[in-house]
Amino acid sequence: MSDINIAIVGLGFGAEFIPIYQRLKGVNMYAICQRTQATLDEVGDKFGIEKRYTSYEELLKDPDIHAVHINSPIPNHAEQTIAALEAGKHVACTVPMATSVEDCKKIVELVQKTGLKYMMMETVLYAREFLFMKELYDNGELGKIQFIKASHQQDMDGWPGYWPGLPPMHYATHCVGPALGLMRSEAEYVSCFGSGTIREEMHSCYGSPFAVETTHVKFKDSDVSAHIYRSLFDVARQYRESIEVYGDKKSVEWPLIEHRPLVMHTAKKPEPEIPSEVECPDFAKYLPEEIQAFTKGGVYGGDTGEEHLSFVQGAGHGGSHPHLVHQFVKMLQTGEDSYPNAVESANITCTGILAHESALKGGELIRLPEWTLR
Repeated sequence: MSDINIAIVGLGFGAEFIPIYQRLKGVNMYAICQRTQATLDEVGDKFGIEKRYTSYEELLKDPDIHAVHINSPIPNHAEQTIAALEAGKHVACTVPMATSVEDCKKIVELVQKTGLKYMMMETVLYAREFLFMKELYDNGELGKIQFIKASHQQDMDGWPGYWPGLPPMHYATHCVGPALGLMRSEAEYVSCFGSGTIREEMHSCYGSPFAVETTHVKFKDSDVSAHIYRSLFDVARQYRESIEVYGDKKSVEWPLIEHRPLVMHTAKKPEPEIPSEVECPDFAKYLPEEIQAFTKGGVYGGDTGEEHLSFVQGAGHGGSHPHLVHQFVKMLQTGEDSYPNAVESANITCTGILAHESALKGGELIRLPEWTLR
């Protein structure tokens, strides 16, 4: 097929993907969209993009746009995804897929009806640490998986808009995604408990008092379950997105402090020799040569990539950005779904939404809807 014309919507985080699309073969970084004209022109001029829209509605009317990559605020994800699919555009959308089960279902139904492609751009699923564990699992080095644990803890104090008081599990894809993604599992049902309380002035924002939410997830057609915990306010903890996997041959644990090595445990060794620190390798080998450099910081400008916001916020999300772009474009070029597709994204997202519902009901077991299962 001819080059795929991509439009990026939202130019905060979204601008960081522009140079990747520009270098990837078979893609035309065609248009950008931002409500603020000054920001739109600044980014457009920097990257040499002529097609610029301040109106998302006008962008969707452009017949030359094949796909949109949405990087707008969380409350806009569902409505913008639905509008794009209804306009005949393929969609890549940053996390989460939506903020309600109903909107997730509508997106799944639209993808099924139209035959268009959808991918939730979950960074942890393509971070080097996850890819390391996934490779060990796929090669059989972990052996039989016995248990998975994942967490996402972050101090969101001072963040504006919709963030104050957000229930922890409502935005849990960074820990639910890798927990399910390692074995390409599906969540069948969840049970969640709230723990502690955030400051009272935030309780009314979402009707949620919980400082921490801890969830058990039962995997469909599996004897494995996962433990997932999440916090956003009033918990003393350095930022951490983690996944830990326990197999009968080897287990891998995320470091407790950022930028420390992973810890690998190997069974049947003398007790002092069981654990070892492992420097996680880079996984540029999975990428086309022209975008392999984007797993590192320096390619984005400055001596160490400091001009690239994600390297300030989270080390480039583990080098995941070029993998996400590659997977989305490959999906459009081949017609074969990349992970996670619409149904898989709904299962991941709804796991968090329903976990919070379970916490409000004192840990009641809640099943995932049938339409979130492959």
